[in-house]
Amino acid sequence: MSCLFPASLLHVELRPGMPPILPVDTPDDASAWAADHRQVLRTLVTEHGAVLVRGLDLRDADRAADVLHRLAAAPMTDRESFAPRRTYTPGVYSSSAWPPNQPMCMHHELSYTLQPPGLVLFACPTAPTTGGATAVADAATVLEALPAELVRRFEQEGWLLSRTYNDEIGASCGEAFGTDDRGAIEDYCRTSGIAFAWQPDGSLRTRQRRPAVTAHPVTGRRCWFNQVAFLNEWTIEPEIREYLIDVYGAESLPFNTSFGGGDPIGPDIIQLLNDIYATHTAREPWRAGDLMLVDNVRTAHSREAFEGPREVLVAMAEPLSPVQCPPAGETSAG
Repeated sequence: MSCLFPASLLHVELRPGMPPILPVDTPDDASAWAADHRQVLRTLVTEHGAVLVRGLDLRDADRAADVLHRLAAAPMTDRESFAPRRTYTPGVYSSSAWPPNQPMCMHHELSYTLQPPGLVLFACPTAPTTGGATAVADAATVLEALPAELVRRFEQEGWLLSRTYNDEIGASCGEAFGTDDRGAIEDYCRTSGIAFAWQPDGSLRTRQRRPAVTAHPVTGRRCWFNQVAFLNEWTIEPEIREYLIDVYGAESLPFNTSFGGGDPIGPDIIQLLNDIYATHTAREPWRAGDLMLVDNVRTAHSREAFEGPREVLVAMAEPLSPVQCPPAGETSAG
């Protein structure tokens, strides 16, 4: 099956279990092609939720970064990342540093920030030998599949992300906030609705409440939009979770999620969320040179475990309006 977009005569291939794929003839100048087709691609992303563009031959990181800049006219600066990233050029980063043998579950990029990106762009100069797909799932469909009572609770309370920054697991405080200056970090937290507390050992603990369901800014369709499952302790491999609790304590894990009122989210709920995501997952292995554009509200994405070298560049754009959160009801992260 294919979808013909009249303005560009580009055919988007639609197949069950796969993201929409747009095959193109390799242009002489990929950057110029991206500039010429930027609006068309953005329209296709709104229509389909995600589009994998195949044929641009972005096997060189510099060329890939330039294409991402052409498609994201004002790329966002990465802040509050959960894991370190390498910066290629301003606004273009590596994918998050995460063990290759550990999958990254479905999530919406930076959905815990006050202004998450509305668009996420990926380019793959080097594809892994096996695995490593950036899979996608439709957030509106996922929401419809969730139990109504659970959705109501999340809509009423939102969800709470707790973080304790350290220099061993995930992004350090300096990497996440782009500075080691305590005053600057505190100012950022205050303006971003983040409760914070410096610990006796100098580490930073934060808590931030965000909505779990949001309306798409263009279509208005309600979408499951959060990182409740991905950043929860029960998504972590059991032996790793036990190690983290032994080292940091159950209350000081590098990251964890709970209901917005503070109640813990049990493993049964996390399993349910991940199972529903799995049911609605579409995947296509990366090929060297591929480009993918993802509507960050309508579409969750993941990264599967992989073997071999894998280089994927990331850019984020189109910051959403500041999210409306249930009242925090707290002034300190404890």
